[in-house]
Amino acid sequence: MRILAAVVTHNRCTLLERCVDHIARQTRAPDHVVVINNASTDGTVAMLDAKGVAHVDQANLGSAGGWNRAIAECRAGGFDAVWLMDDDGFPDPAALAELERALAPGVACVSSVVLREDQPSHFVFPFPLLGRAGLPVVAGLRRKLPTLEELQRVAKDGTYPFAHLFNGALVSRSAIEAAGTVDTRFFMFGDEVDYFFRLRQAGEVRSVLAARHYHPDVASRPLTPAKLYYYVKNTLVLNRRYFDKVALRDALTLGIGLARYGARNGWTTLAGVLVGRQRRLVPRAVVRGLRGQVGADFDG
Repeated sequence: MRILAAVVTHNRCTLLERCVDHIARQTRAPDHVVVINNASTDGTVAMLDAKGVAHVDQANLGSAGGWNRAIAECRAGGFDAVWLMDDDGFPDPAALAELERALAPGVACVSSVVLREDQPSHFVFPFPLLGRAGLPVVAGLRRKLPTLEELQRVAKDGTYPFAHLFNGALVSRSAIEAAGTVDTRFFMFGDEVDYFFRLRQAGEVRSVLAARHYHPDVASRPLTPAKLYYYVKNTLVLNRRYFDKVALRDALTLGIGLARYGARNGWTTLAGVLVGRQRRLVPRAVVRGLRGQVGADFDG
């Protein structure tokens, strides 16, 4: 199997360098590595050139535009699978070997579990408990599995039928041909969820507990108004495409989005978004989300 490792980056030169260094330490080396550079201005190109790492430089097309180009590189290069990851995390040395072993016939995608680099017993993105239809449980006292130990109790065979894509996700070429590529209209937020469900129509999508990917904790990262906007709008679109109990999920989307923005940016800043000069931002996101209007309305 010929595997392309592809990293999408924008202005995270130091973290990107750490990521490509860890890719180089894999016990099963990828057959080629490429970085999709979304118009970085922080010395990224010079660093990659010094290391001899191939890169594709393009306008900042958002994360979705980066993944789309990475998949195009997989197709153009005739690879059998593409290993996709963001620039701020890094893979465990055995990650790719474990993923390749799990990419069996009938499996569209296998992904690493994403652990906090400062507390590797805990996930950066907790896993949802799944209902009978394989959808995340939306109501109940227990909805998430925040630690690796808890997921291990549920995932008896070492895999779990859900994945947080693009943090060490290995996607087969046959699944790409069946499901297509990442929808660039999502720009930021939601592209990974949309692609997860489309890949699941082509085959199984599973997280492999033995494949580890380490990542900074994102719980306290500030959010720009644009990120709040796209989170609300695109999640409302996805609720209608793929999920049940849509009204309840919509209410949670709005509540979680506003709570995260206030907690990370300050409640005074949130008040400014709700009643200040940007007071039309959230209503606009809600209206467009309910109408299913996916697209890049403005740069992030």
